[in-house]
Amino acid sequence: MKLDPDLRLAILEKVGIFASHLSIAEPKVLLTTKEVLEIPKELTAGRRTTAYKYYGVSYMLHNLVFINVKKIPDEKTLENTIAHELVHLRFPYLAHGKRFNKYVRQVLRGKRFHPYQKRSANPA
Repeated sequence: MKLDPDLRLAILEKVGIFASHLSIAEPKVLLTTKEVLEIPKELTAGRRTTAYKYYGVSYMLHNLVFINVKKIPDEKTLENTIAHELVHLRFPYLAHGKRFNKYVRQVLRGKRFHPYQKRSANPA
């Protein structure tokens, strides 16, 4: 897809909607590999120069998401990628798999989630 101001705005709106559904703070969104490389190295360590290979990357520790618009073929894939990366931020303990994909589908359908809370060590 070609990134233009209208598409940038649409992506940021989607991120805002999905973030509110997931009860997470709206992340900073990067939409080009150039933007990723302009961010300080400490924030994007580990997935800096390889980011161009993926549809999207979540930098969980810094509430940062990269959506590789240039690589994404269509609107449906774009929406799925946004939901996918935000699910990583809301469920940091969850690896890719059935449950993860179920949450992505639920976000796309509009389900709302409670804010993330770490489990206590001693259940009462």
